[in-house]
Amino acid sequence: MAKEGSSSLKRSKPNYIYSIVGVSLVLLIMGIMGWIFLNFQRAGNAFKEDIQLQAFLRTANKDSIGQIQQYLASQPFAKDVQYVNKENAKLIWNKDNNEDWAKILDANPLPESIDFYAKAQYVNKDSLQKIDNQLMSLYGNQITELKYPKDLVTNLNEKAANFGLGFLVVAIILCLIVIISIDNTIRLAMFSNRFLIKTMQMVGATRQFITKPMDVKAIVNGLISAGIAIILLFIMITWLENQVPQLKIIRDTRLNLILFGGMILVGVGISVFSTHRSVRKYLKMKLDDLY
Repeated sequence: MAKEGSSSLKRSKPNYIYSIVGVSLVLLIMGIMGWIFLNFQRAGNAFKEDIQLQAFLRTANKDSIGQIQQYLASQPFAKDVQYVNKENAKLIWNKDNNEDWAKILDANPLPESIDFYAKAQYVNKDSLQKIDNQLMSLYGNQITELKYPKDLVTNLNEKAANFGLGFLVVAIILCLIVIISIDNTIRLAMFSNRFLIKTMQMVGATRQFITKPMDVKAIVNGLISAGIAIILLFIMITWLENQVPQLKIIRDTRLNLILFGGMILVGVGISVFSTHRSVRKYLKMKLDDLY
């Protein structure tokens, strides 16, 4: 009996290795999808915050201009508020269009403006319209208009919403696949231990005595699987950031840590649940049913 139990334990070891590798690969796929989702959201926010708003000035009074600039700087929706005079407007125009129209025109036709960027949560049609109305109601006699690419804002939000919905559906399907895959992998590993579990029960071991070491083993295996997946994902992220430097700009260490923590919870949680359920299943089965 002792030799048979020892043989069963030896045969179970490869299955635990296969289980760890299998769970690691599934968690890695989940981590990649989570990282793409987090970075898509941050990349979208970064792109939104690159959209410039220009409040073209009607007045040349420096006190009035300073008052408007100070007002905008104090608002929660605005960032990087700066006053652009005619000369700076000309330099910006020449830089963007790669030509100097001063050779043709004697006077500078460009208006002065106060330029700023809106925070990502405000870059949508309704919020920007409210900002426009607010500015015009307060400084309508000093500002001619608030200019920004309306079509770009509308299209950006529509495409982001459509992509977000599609990604949510894919994420839900992926989560189900991850749960089922990990569950099946653990159950397959426990299948090789079914006779050992039943033998321990037949010699008088209590249910808690049998399940406790199995649950502890599941926690350890879940941590190892999650650790492998996190290391592989970290290497992949580092490589991608070296290839695409812009990804370093939108990197959020806190969100990455949350993602890694989620991978650990999923790996350990499903491993323990599947292991505990499998052990209880084999404890309830009759010996003949194990064959």
